[in-house]
Amino acid sequence: MTRPLLGVIADDFTGATDAASMLARAGLGVSVLIGVPPPDLRLPQSTDALVVALKSRTVPAPQAVADSLLALKWLEQQGCLRFYFKYCSTFDSTPQGNIGPVADALLSALGESFTVVSPALPVNGRTVYQGHLFVGGQLLSDSPLRDHPLTPMTDSNVCRVLAQQTARPVGLIAHPQIEEGTLALRTQLGQLHAAGYGYAVVDALDDTHLATLAHATTDLRLLTGSSGLIRMLGEAYRVQGLVTPGSRAAPLRHTVTRSLVLAGSCSASTRQQVARFAARHPALSVDPLALAEDADAVLADVLAWLERQPVHEAVMVFSSAPPEEVQRVQQLLGADQAAALTEHLLASVALKASEHLGFNTLVVAGGETSGAVVQALGIQALEVGPEIDPSVPWTLTLSGQHLALALKSGNFGASDFFEKALRTWL
Repeated sequence: MTRPLLGVIADDFTGATDAASMLARAGLGVSVLIGVPPPDLRLPQSTDALVVALKSRTVPAPQAVADSLLALKWLEQQGCLRFYFKYCSTFDSTPQGNIGPVADALLSALGESFTVVSPALPVNGRTVYQGHLFVGGQLLSDSPLRDHPLTPMTDSNVCRVLAQQTARPVGLIAHPQIEEGTLALRTQLGQLHAAGYGYAVVDALDDTHLATLAHATTDLRLLTGSSGLIRMLGEAYRVQGLVTPGSRAAPLRHTVTRSLVLAGSCSASTRQQVARFAARHPALSVDPLALAEDADAVLADVLAWLERQPVHEAVMVFSSAPPEEVQRVQQLLGADQAAALTEHLLASVALKASEHLGFNTLVVAGGETSGAVVQALGIQALEVGPEIDPSVPWTLTLSGQHLALALKSGNFGASDFFEKALRTWL
C-alpha cells in the first residue's frame, strides 16, 4: 500500500463526502472512514488521501477536540504528512467553538503555530471579502443561516467569530493581497506568522484565489477550511509532484431496489427540496412533539407507512420545518432534545427500512441527520461515486450491507436535488 499524503478531519459526515468528492475530482485516490477506524480496517492499496468523518460540529467542545485528536493520531499512524481540518463553508459554530478549539488542538499536537482559515466555496456561492463571509451575494448574517437551529450565524466577520473561540491572534489576507499571486501570498503569510499571528483568514472571491492559496500553502502541515480549498489543494499537490494520481477507477455500479429520502435539515434549501419532492412523490412529515410523547409509536407508524408504499416509488420521510415552527418546538422541548429526537427517529427509519423493507438507496439531507444515519447503519468506510450537485456525491458502502448513500449538507443542492440524485442510477 502506498502511503497517503493528506489526512482530512471533517467535522460532519456530509462535509467528509464533500471533501472526498473534491479530491477525487482532482484525480487522487481517496477513502472516507466513518469515525476513527479500528486498527484492523483494510484500506485500498493505493490511496493519496484519507478522510475521517466525525460528528463533532455541535458536540461539546472538549469532546470535539478529543475526537479530532484521535483522528489525527490515526492519520499520522497511516503515514500522512499533511493534514486538513474541514468545516462548513458557512463556518457553522458558536462563540464557544468548535472550530477554534479544534484548530488550536491540532496545531499544538503537530507542534505548529500557524495556519490559514478558508471557508470560501465559490462553486456554491460562498465567498470571503475583507474577512466577511457571503452566501450567494448576501452577508452570512443576512442569509437564512442566521436562523440555523443549532449554530445560528449572526456575524459575517470570520476574523471576529474565530477570535471569540481562540486565544491565538487572528489576522487577515485581504482581496488586494491575494491578487498579487502565489509568491507574494507566501511572503505575506510568513510575515503574519512572524508577527505572532496564529491564524490568517484569507479572502477568496473565486476559484483562482483558492488556487493561489493552495499553491502558497503546500508546505504547511495543517490547513483549515471548507472543501473549496481542498478542491484546489489536490491539483497543487499534483503539480508539485507530491502525489501522482493514477488512472480514474471505473464508474461505480449500483442496482436500486427501493429509494428513500430522509430530510432532517431545516435550511431554506432543504425546505425547497422537500416541498418539490413532496409535490411529486409520497412523503410523510414527522412531528417532534409526537416523538417526545411516544417515539416507539411514531417509528412503528412510519415503518407501516413505508411498507404500504409501492416498491417502484421513491418516498420521503422528513422533519424539516420553517424557522417559526422550529423555534416553537425548541421552546417546548429544548433545542438539543428536539434535534436528538428527530435525528434518532430518522436514523432508526434508515436502519429498519434497509434491513427489513428492501431500501438500498438513501438520500439524507442535513449534516447532523447524516451522521446519525451512518452511525445507526454501522458503516465503517465509503467509496466515492458520481457527483450529483457540486460538493454532493453518491457513495457506496465498502463493507457489510451494500447501500448507496447521498449525504447532503442542508444548504447544498438545487431545488430538484432529490429527484436528480435518484435519476443517477437509472
